[in-house]
Amino acid sequence: MTTDNFDRTRSAGYLANHMARLFAQRLNERIRPLGLAPAQFMTLLELWEEDGLTQRELFERLDVEQATMANTLARMERDGLIERRAHATDARAKTIHLTERARDLRDPAQAAARDVNAMALGHLNGDDLHLFVSTMRSAVERLKAGEAD
Repeated sequence: MTTDNFDRTRSAGYLANHMARLFAQRLNERIRPLGLAPAQFMTLLELWEEDGLTQRELFERLDVEQATMANTLARMERDGLIERRAHATDARAKTIHLTERARDLRDPAQAAARDVNAMALGHLNGDDLHLFVSTMRSAVERLKAGEAD
């Protein structure tokens, strides 16, 4: 019986995972002085785009477990980044709102993320960068959908 050896140097999944871990490490190094953790940054990205989301909307958009989102939000509330308010139409739900502190972190945190992207991908020309990001987006969507073809 012949089996092909798994070559991690040619595996998109292995390399994407490795790259994601390195991106997260470098981002963490740059946002830690701002008092942020990577999970908080991801959450802030969503809230900077649309303040007042519910916990459910956040964990669905970020593709994380509900418990993970609950823990992240609890830390963010403790750190003065968000406040929870009663939902306008659902008595069981709360909406998540940015504090002034979180709004003030937008520019430096996003600059840190741009720096990490430039570190990793700055050598690519515009067309290559567009193709790379487009291919990554397509792979993410296919994995979310569970498509095999």
